Amino acid sequence: MASPNARRRQRSTRLTVAVVLLVVAAVLVVAAFVGDVAAFQLFAAVAAVVLGAAATRITHSELMQTRRDAARDRAEQAQAYRKITEQRTAENAAFAADMTTRITEREAAIADLETALSTAQKHAAEVTRKFNSEARRAELAENRGTELSTSLEASETRAAEAIVRVAELEVEIDALRAELVAWQAAGEARKHA
Repeated sequence: MASPNARRRQRSTRLTVAVVLLVVAAVLVVAAFVGDVAAFQLFAAVAAVVLGAAATRITHSELMQTRRDAARDRAEQAQAYRKITEQRTAENAAFAADMTTRITEREAAIADLETALSTAQKHAAEVTRKFNSEARRAELAENRGTELSTSLEASETRAAEAIVRVAELEVEIDALRAELVAWQAAGEARKHA
């Protein structure tokens, strides 16, 4: 593919040749009218037309070449844009797939965390229920212990009173025995007397 500078030089050469041909035609026509020779004027007129046609043809071929080059450039540019578009489309698809994968992974992680949180909440509720149950049982046991302690103290007090009462009864029994023994002795002494 020719570089842009080469095309400019070629274009300049072609246009320069076309301009030279037109200048030569103009010089011939001017020389023919100055020389006032009919045959030379005829030759100059035909030569001017031929040289003008050649200059027009060269200019036309330059114009066609420029259009072809421009069309080729536009086609190459279109191909480059197509490749860029394909590349961007592929990158966009890869990005979308990557984001979809990340979103799916994050959603799965969120679902796992929600499940773990739900399980932890259930476990915490169960532990709290058990703790409350144990606290109630401990409170009941403490109350029962207080009641038993109070009952024990009352029992000890009653036992102490019972021991005192037993001692008093033993003293009374001893006194009654002594009276009985004295009464029996007095009864036997009455029998013997």
